[in-house]
Amino acid sequence: MISRIDLRGDALPEGAALRDLLPRAEFDVEAALEKVRPICEDVHHRGTAALIEYAQTFDGVRLEQVRVPAEALAEALAGLDPKVRAALEESIRRARTVHRSQRRSAHTTQVVPGGTVTEKWVPVERVGLYAPGGRSVYPSSVVMNVVPAQEAGVGSIALASPPQAEFGGLPHPTILAACALLGVDEVYAAGGAVAVAMFAYGTEDCLPVNMVTGPGNIWVAAAKRYFTGKIGIDTEAGPTEIAVLADDTADPVHVAADLISQAEHDPLAAAVLVTDSEDLAAAVEKELAPQVAATKHVEDRIRPALAGRQSAIVLVDSLEDGLKVVDAYGAEHLEIQTADAAAWAARVRNAGAIFVGPWAPVSLGDYCAGSNHVLPTGGCACHSSGLSVQSFLRGIHIVDYTRDALAEVAHHVVTLAEAEDLPAHGAALKARFGWKVPGQ
Repeated sequence: MISRIDLRGDALPEGAALRDLLPRAEFDVEAALEKVRPICEDVHHRGTAALIEYAQTFDGVRLEQVRVPAEALAEALAGLDPKVRAALEESIRRARTVHRSQRRSAHTTQVVPGGTVTEKWVPVERVGLYAPGGRSVYPSSVVMNVVPAQEAGVGSIALASPPQAEFGGLPHPTILAACALLGVDEVYAAGGAVAVAMFAYGTEDCLPVNMVTGPGNIWVAAAKRYFTGKIGIDTEAGPTEIAVLADDTADPVHVAADLISQAEHDPLAAAVLVTDSEDLAAAVEKELAPQVAATKHVEDRIRPALAGRQSAIVLVDSLEDGLKVVDAYGAEHLEIQTADAAAWAARVRNAGAIFVGPWAPVSLGDYCAGSNHVLPTGGCACHSSGLSVQSFLRGIHIVDYTRDALAEVAHHVVTLAEAEDLPAHGAALKARFGWKVPGQ
């Protein structure tokens, strides 16, 4: 059901050589880019008419309008299962608690007497948030996108989710209910690259945005790449991933359950166990079969995900080697199920989010830990972070110098300008001091 990669016996290679030994899904954004390019440009030129046509082509629905009416949001909230509502409200509460603490305030540094640099933090003016609606429906992704944007102080928030034939062309009612709970009333029935193009270019109904965030399929990732530079993005999210670093103290029932929980997302989802214990590896392999047989989405998602090239049990000589492996892998979600798990977690450098010990499964982070589940995939955790309040803020430096403070350093500025063969830069200072710069 799941393959093995045995890295025991020899010294582990470094850098890219180690990464090349590890499992990873094929996810060719560049190839998808060529397919989304004409779709994006069609939306650019035809606006709402293109959105309606693509809803018919891709989603099998005939839309009368793309923007979701306010009454549909209210009806979705009124019809929401009370237990689901309570769970979403708790998820929102915990997410707000964590993200509110991420707010940043302006800070002023006095460089010299009379010379200061202040960094102030300004929210993005308008954002477009994406909530997937393909194989599964993710109201939790609404929470994870909206809460940090709101806590950052973003003034204008729009959200898109694919139209559903089952619901008359509206996004899934649980998505709509989550929007209503969060006070988001600008919602569009648009999916995939079409939604990203709508946000980037704007249409008759939707003003263009400054930034698009949210997880999605390869078409969403390709559209984000297409618009990079025109708008800000969070990340080009690929298939979801879990890596578990475990030793012989880990419970194989827990480990198997956590691998399966990620595999049920998608046939390309990655489930990776890194362990120095042959006994644990064998026990997890044995445990997978009955747990898989007892759940849903077996043939269309879980089995192909576990059997795919992106999933494996990786055997290493020691936890030190295991740490090197998980750092090279850079998992979206990394669980540490070892003795002294917190100490090992503190040493991890590359992960989207780290889950410490047996009582912090990835599922907790998906919904109610308070952390954000919009995280870097495909090894991007080595250079990128998960979604946060910071994602929606821009730092702006404010430089404030008096005449005396400028005079003190003017000769250095002129010297460096001339060293770079940019004499007009120096002249800008000379003009302020009667063309004779102090110190020269």
